Amino acid sequence: MGSGNSIFSTKTFTAWCNSHLRKAGTQIENIEDDFRNGLKLMLLLEVISGERLPKPDKGKMRFHKIANVNKALDFICSKGVKLVSIGAEEIVDGNTKMTLGMIWTIILRFAIQDISVEETSAKEGLLLWCQRKTAPYRNVNVQNFHISWKDGLALCALIHRHRPDLIDYSKLKKDDPIGNLNTAFEVAEKYLDIPKMLDAEDIVNTPKPDEKAIMTYVSCFYHAFAGAEQAETAANRICKVLAVNQENEKLMEEYEKLASELLEWIRKTIPWLENRTAEHHMRAMQQKLEDFRDYRRIHKPPRVQEKCQLEINFNTLQTKLRLSNRPAFMPSEGKMVSDIANAWKGLEQVEKGYEEWLLTEIRRLERLDHLAEKFKQKCSLHQSWTSGKEELLSMKDYESASLMEIRALMRKHEAFESDLAAHQDRVEQIAAIAQELNELDYHDASSVNTRCQGICDQWDNLGTLTQKRRDSLERVEKLWETIDQLYLEFAKRAAPFNNWMDGAMEDLQDMFIVHSTEEIHSLITAHDQFKATLPEADKERMATMGIQSEIVKIAQTYGIKLSGVNPYTNLSPQDITNKWETVKHLVPLRDQMLQEEVARQQANERLRRQFAAQANIIGPWIQTKMEEIGHVSVDIAGSLEEQMNSLKQYEQNIINYKCNIDKLEGDHQLSQESLIFDNKHTNYTMEHIRVGWEQLLTTIARTINEVENQILTRDAKGISQEQLNEFRASFNHFDRKRNGMMDPDDFRACLISMGYDLGEVEFARIMTLVDSNNTGVVTFQAFIDFMTRETAETDTADQVMASFKILASDKSYITVDELRRELPPEQAEYCISRMTRYIGADGPAGALDYISFSSALYGESDL
Repeated sequence: MGSGNSIFSTKTFTAWCNSHLRKAGTQIENIEDDFRNGLKLMLLLEVISGERLPKPDKGKMRFHKIANVNKALDFICSKGVKLVSIGAEEIVDGNTKMTLGMIWTIILRFAIQDISVEETSAKEGLLLWCQRKTAPYRNVNVQNFHISWKDGLALCALIHRHRPDLIDYSKLKKDDPIGNLNTAFEVAEKYLDIPKMLDAEDIVNTPKPDEKAIMTYVSCFYHAFAGAEQAETAANRICKVLAVNQENEKLMEEYEKLASELLEWIRKTIPWLENRTAEHHMRAMQQKLEDFRDYRRIHKPPRVQEKCQLEINFNTLQTKLRLSNRPAFMPSEGKMVSDIANAWKGLEQVEKGYEEWLLTEIRRLERLDHLAEKFKQKCSLHQSWTSGKEELLSMKDYESASLMEIRALMRKHEAFESDLAAHQDRVEQIAAIAQELNELDYHDASSVNTRCQGICDQWDNLGTLTQKRRDSLERVEKLWETIDQLYLEFAKRAAPFNNWMDGAMEDLQDMFIVHSTEEIHSLITAHDQFKATLPEADKERMATMGIQSEIVKIAQTYGIKLSGVNPYTNLSPQDITNKWETVKHLVPLRDQMLQEEVARQQANERLRRQFAAQANIIGPWIQTKMEEIGHVSVDIAGSLEEQMNSLKQYEQNIINYKCNIDKLEGDHQLSQESLIFDNKHTNYTMEHIRVGWEQLLTTIARTINEVENQILTRDAKGISQEQLNEFRASFNHFDRKRNGMMDPDDFRACLISMGYDLGEVEFARIMTLVDSNNTGVVTFQAFIDFMTRETAETDTADQVMASFKILASDKSYITVDELRRELPPEQAEYCISRMTRYIGADGPAGALDYISFSSALYGESDL
């Protein structure tokens, strides 16, 4: 223990000792010296323990002092305290450390050891007590017995917790520890009789105050406040005992009162439940049941609760008496819990029987009401179902019905019979209910019996009517089946006969188109064959009409009303008759129409022969002329002029033949007006003749033109007749199709045969020259042009320009006067009208440009 803490302990222990010694009228001044003789030490132990120690030695010798101190130490040891290293000699010698240790041992044993808080004792118990007491206070957190007490708030909180009137805790400040400590010291000393044992400055200025000093001082507060709590506890114990006693007496009185009231209620209720007088009406019995329900829902539940509460109170009371060591409670005679239980059991037994009786009676009345209502309901349902049934069964609707309707009525009647059988159960149920109502002595049994008898009588009548209607339906059905079979037979025979008549009328009115006498004679033969079938058809008609007569006879015999419609066909006998009359009327009309057509076809045949006779002459003549002209065009014998003369003669002959074509056109027009479109007497049609004639005219004109061009080419290029014949021979040789034209492949072969070395590019260039229009063929004229271009010298644009330059006296332009002077008038005017004006600076007004004109002549510029 440091010097600072030693000062703490000395001051604190001295004050603690004086707080007890003053009770014996003495105190100590110096703790090291005043306990040396052992006398005040023994006195201190007697005061704090309340026990007498051995009588002290009165002498003042050292051994007397040691003896007294040993007596004190022995007493301390007798209290179960082990004194380690503390001897009487050191105390007598004034050893401060030993003396303080001994006092601390005394404080621990008599001031702290007996402290007990929630199963913790001594230091831990004291700390827990401080924590519990100061827990509600702000800025207080007691964790130990040193620094937790430095600010003084913990001490003030302890005082305020037990004596809030002594300190205004809300005005205390944490940053005023000395003020807080002194406040606690002063209040404790003044009001709690706890002397000041600590110094505020020492506590505040010491980093860790002395734990023992703080514990010693705090223990004084525990003892001061614990004593007050013990007094309060004693008073509370007395009050508690008295309260328990009073409560027990109150419970006894309440038990007696409740038991009496409950037993009285049971006594009055049982006779009411035992009354089993039955009522005659359901409403009265239901009122009894309602009263019983009120009893069970309203009146009895509180009593059940009272009974339960009574038992609970009794058990609680007995438990409390037993726990408080009091004798058990004995209720008054007849009010024991068992008495109440027996009375309650009797009540419930009667109650159970009463409810069973009520329900039995109600069920009985309910059964009667149910049966009566059920009887009425089933009777109403049955009578609703039977309403009108007798009238329906008495109807004779089958007399005017068809077979399909009869069968539908029969199916409907069979369904009614099934329905009737199904309702048999209801009639039996009605009778059974009526019998049960009689057995239960229902008050209105007479009306029930009357209604039941009426239903049974009506039921028997329905059965009789049902059988009668079935017999009638079956009889009419058989008759209708016979009629139906006849209807079917009529339909089977009438349909094909009607189809035959439809076909006959269609054939007789058919709009025919024929183109020959053979075709019309074929139609006449077919018509004659048709007329031969008419007698047999008339027999079939009469047989079919006989079936209808039999149907009418059966209907008249048995009074059956026919609907007039055959269900198997829409054909009526009148339809058959009307169509037959129409067929008979159409036959002679057809005869007349066919004869008229015979006359027309004979006239057409004459026209055909007339046209064919001419066409068969004209067609071959045209073909012959085409071939002859072709031979002339390819013939290399003779000159071109001879070919031209021959072709001119052909042309004149063709023109003279035109009258024959015109006559044939007239015959063709007559044929078309007579609608003649075919002619077996000739293969030539007018269109063939027209096309051939047009081709003939075109061929002669084109051939003449080719010869003219050949003459022009020959004369212009100076080609001899022999060269021209050679060109023709070569062309004819390679004209494989003999149509006056060569294909490109034939033309290539021709060129190769003549010594040309042709590549693809060169041949393509040549083809553009001979076939500039890209027709895909090379004509004889194009061939001659190409060959003469290759073999003869021809005029060019440059040569023409040179000629004009001579006429213009070497000028770049030419005048109008020069042209008119040097050229014939026609050629001069042609040049003047087409030459453009010369635009050079060296030309006079009206000068013309002969250079552009020469280029235009050879396609090198636009004229």
